[in-house]
Amino acid sequence: MQLSEQEIVRREKLAKLRDLGINPYPADLYPVKDTSKSIKQDFNEGNKVIIAGRLMSRRIQGNASFAELQDAEGRIQVYFNRDEICAGDDKSKYNEVYKKLLDIGDFIGVEGTLFTTKVGEKSVRVKDFTLLSKALKPLPLPRTDAEGNVHDAFTDPEQRYRQRYADLVVNPHVKEVFVKRTKLFNAMRSFFNNAGYFEVETPVLQPIPGGAAARPFITHHNALDIPLYMRIANELYLKRLIVGGFDGVYEFSKNFRNEGMDRTHNPEFTAMEIYVAYKDYNWMMSFCESLLEHCAIAVNGTTKAKFGDHDIDFKAPYARVTMADSIKHFTGFDITGKTEDEIRQAAKDLGVEVDDTMGKGKLIDEIFGEKCEGNYIQPTFITDYPKEMSPLCKEHRDNPELTERFELMVCGKEIANAYSELNDPIDQRERFEHQLKLAAKGDDEATEFIDYDFLRALEYGMPPTSGMGIGMDRLIMFLTNNQSIQEVLFFPQMRPEKKPLAISDDAKAVFEILKKAEKLELVNLKSQSGLSNKKWDKTIKELTKNNLAKVEKTDDGLFVNLF
Repeated sequence: MQLSEQEIVRREKLAKLRDLGINPYPADLYPVKDTSKSIKQDFNEGNKVIIAGRLMSRRIQGNASFAELQDAEGRIQVYFNRDEICAGDDKSKYNEVYKKLLDIGDFIGVEGTLFTTKVGEKSVRVKDFTLLSKALKPLPLPRTDAEGNVHDAFTDPEQRYRQRYADLVVNPHVKEVFVKRTKLFNAMRSFFNNAGYFEVETPVLQPIPGGAAARPFITHHNALDIPLYMRIANELYLKRLIVGGFDGVYEFSKNFRNEGMDRTHNPEFTAMEIYVAYKDYNWMMSFCESLLEHCAIAVNGTTKAKFGDHDIDFKAPYARVTMADSIKHFTGFDITGKTEDEIRQAAKDLGVEVDDTMGKGKLIDEIFGEKCEGNYIQPTFITDYPKEMSPLCKEHRDNPELTERFELMVCGKEIANAYSELNDPIDQRERFEHQLKLAAKGDDEATEFIDYDFLRALEYGMPPTSGMGIGMDRLIMFLTNNQSIQEVLFFPQMRPEKKPLAISDDAKAVFEILKKAEKLELVNLKSQSGLSNKKWDKTIKELTKNNLAKVEKTDDGLFVNLF
């Protein structure tokens, strides 16, 4: 491991602390009884306090020093005075330990009394301090100059997601997103509990991936010698519980889908699913809009939220539009009663990319996604989906070509999906078999499995039921104005981190020159490098061998580009 100069210095300080008999990582409890927030809220001049946190800044002025301590609630100013801390002749605790051996980022405990500075800042006068944990790596702290300009801010998304621990320390606003995320879960949970519904847990490892159409992660159970699939959805297990006699069950489930990653998709995500007996999708629409209004207020104190350029209002009720009416409104094409071939031709005429593997439901879904979905900014229920799109959904009571299903759209994205659940075991079996035919035809969104145990459960009888799923990650994106799912996950999935290449100082210098220009004429780059012919040949070979640069011959000459 190659250490930076600062890391080497910090390790030297670590050794000196130990030489002084100070354990830089003490095991014993530190008796914290106050926080930065509680001190400010209940401030009483002269009160004794005991706090702990991370040293985030300090201004040493000889025998005195002002510093900032950051704990879970925020920051507070602390004042160190040599003679307050070292009452006797031995001043080493201040002169040596505090001034020379502590660093920004170290955790310390502080005992002191409250006072107000001449400029009115509530502060702690330190009577004693204890080193609780020595930080060996400097924090990526931003600097603010005299004009108020911020430099070296820790803003690179890839670094922030990889080092979320550092991100949370130096970018306090990031923590607020995750505080709101927890508020959302708590609000939803209390809403369900108050309605009398029961929180449950279902398997993450499943013998058959069911309840959705998605590519699963596959693993192997050695003792049973069988493949197992990481959960893509928990729907079929929750409906088994309705069969078993529960009137209402819900679960916040970690689901896993072995598919692409983008700004709104992570291979591991959190979904909430709820199933309530003796209800239908009309009831669930009313329940959904009341739920989201309640959650928006719990998270932000208002039903309104900002998302990008849009002002969203989660106050109930929401508009309701059938899928057929939506497609007709935005394209002029009426899908009602049309054959698969007619819909495929219409999609082509509309400029929607389709292929022969797509069945009727998939074709309609593509048209809606391309031409309609993005137009719904305010919360809107899209209802009555074609039967081919919804293999687990009950046939519409007024139109056998449709199902009793809705999706809730916000800013052109789906955040909730709900059904009047299919509880006819014969119809369900036929729908599953039709999905197998679509999968065989090449439809990668059709399920390749039939869950025969679920069909057996339905044969025992399931009462009329409505179910709903909500993507929790996407919902919190809307409530916190974050365009990327990575911003609302503590630890999003990332590509493997590239190890820094061990290249020579000459190669590093030439690479830095090239980075500023991205492309330079070889003669020009060589001239700027100032290297001899021998060193230049060795350096350019080193850069090309490590895939950092490439030499290209053009009509205008030889150029060196970043790889």
